[in-house]
Amino acid sequence: MTQSASPTPLSYKDAGVDIVAGDALVERIKPLAKKTMREGVLAGIGGFGALFEVPKRYKEPVLVSGTDGVGTKLKLAFEWNMHDTVGIDLVAMSVNDVLVQGAEPLFFLDYFACGKLDVDTAAAVVGGIAKGCELSGCALIGGETAEMPGMYPAGEYDLAGFAVGAVEKSKILTGADVKPGDVVLGLASHGVHSNGFSLVRKCIDRAEAAGNVPATLDGKPFKQAIMEPTRLYVKNVLAALAVHPIKALAHITGGGLLENIPRVLPEGTAAHLVKGSWPQSELFAWLQATAGIDDIEMNRTFNNGIGMVVVVDAANAEATAATLRAAGESVYTIGSIAPIGNSAAVVVA
Repeated sequence: MTQSASPTPLSYKDAGVDIVAGDALVERIKPLAKKTMREGVLAGIGGFGALFEVPKRYKEPVLVSGTDGVGTKLKLAFEWNMHDTVGIDLVAMSVNDVLVQGAEPLFFLDYFACGKLDVDTAAAVVGGIAKGCELSGCALIGGETAEMPGMYPAGEYDLAGFAVGAVEKSKILTGADVKPGDVVLGLASHGVHSNGFSLVRKCIDRAEAAGNVPATLDGKPFKQAIMEPTRLYVKNVLAALAVHPIKALAHITGGGLLENIPRVLPEGTAAHLVKGSWPQSELFAWLQATAGIDDIEMNRTFNNGIGMVVVVDAANAEATAATLRAAGESVYTIGSIAPIGNSAAVVVA
């Protein structure tokens, strides 16, 4: 009987997965995650599961969770080799959503997937995640780095994030007591944030084809202005919630002002926003002109300069705005709540 030759040995690295690189990334991540540690962390990065104890100051804690990604903004991160801010976007998209319920974000986990792990790129991304957690008082206690050969083109990766927060049961923001006459405050965004980038990329393609890409927008180099990370509203809004009876919050993400504000309004009410009550930045003016779209489409696709909406009683509006401004937010009185009548849930006029 003919004996077949032994097959050439194959290692996991031969198959495209580099365990050594993965271990090196973990060592790079550990000091970044350590900076985000806070009350409640019992065990973080390195174990099979992360442990967190809800702080004892809560009497009836309700957990609030949120998950999100960064969308096609990642395509520009790959093309422009700008990886240090998309991690901030990832954190902000979830913790700002958790905040809308009145909750304090407690901890965050991330998922980073790629075809071949580049330790420097992954460390830059996770560095942004750690920075976002640090800025929002949220502990980075775990995550997953998945190296999957053949699943992603060279140099590309995907991101997902998951945040958990807590709020006293009696202080959950539902928007149920919002009524006609209440004031709508808008907190300025840091640019496009992380929504509408499929259209942003089309605008860039159109401008490049015409040879008229601006050098700067709003005083920043063009690429920096486009990639400016999502603003983290957590600490400033929580501080305002502690001293003012805020009725509702709306994080302005996909769907813009027109689709997100109605999510926190009770039936029979509408938000009437005053056109021109907040400034349109050079960035959004450029996007609107390049895309050739009207105001309705701008307010449905983008945050258009307002990243978080705060609804308060008219009697508390000025004091709430003053607290937020003192904390560093740019605050505009952008409208009021009215009966819905036969109009849409959000009217900009």
